[in-house]
Amino acid sequence: MSLFSQKRENANRELVEQILLERYNQYYRLAYRYAHNEADAFDIVQNGAYKAIRSSHTLKEPQYAQTWVYRIMLNECFQHLKRPSDSSYEDMLDKYGLEGKAAEDCYADVDLQNALDTLTEKDRCVVILKYFEDMKLSEIADILEENVNTVKSRLYRGLRKLQGLLLDEAEKGGTAYGA
Repeated sequence: MSLFSQKRENANRELVEQILLERYNQYYRLAYRYAHNEADAFDIVQNGAYKAIRSSHTLKEPQYAQTWVYRIMLNECFQHLKRPSDSSYEDMLDKYGLEGKAAEDCYADVDLQNALDTLTEKDRCVVILKYFEDMKLSEIADILEENVNTVKSRLYRGLRKLQGLLLDEAEKGGTAYGA
């Protein structure tokens, strides 16, 4: 291994570590939106950080390091969704935030979260990145490696579906999306 490539790998590793430290809370919020559970969100971020640091030598363009790390975190979120989950009473309390709160205080959040869960993985991802992570459409397109117009289509399709589900829910007074 040449001295130049060793220096580049060290620089990439330091850059990735710096990004992880600076944006840890943002990655946690993203993971929590997918996991609905504090412990799982921490696990997702830890696994993503480990993979990012371990793979930092494969980073080809340091100017895209933030996008690269964000993509790793998103992939960890998607992997978490594919894993089977064990549900217990305590998990349900954590998931819906009922511990220490009155049940009626969180119904809107539960309805929104359940409606988000009905979206396709890519549509949900775009909505979460845009409205919960305050990202620009161009940033989302870079992270998802898609055209900006595709991202716009996914966003508006997802918003229309959410609006329809939540309006149906309000009219019926029950869960309209099978949660």
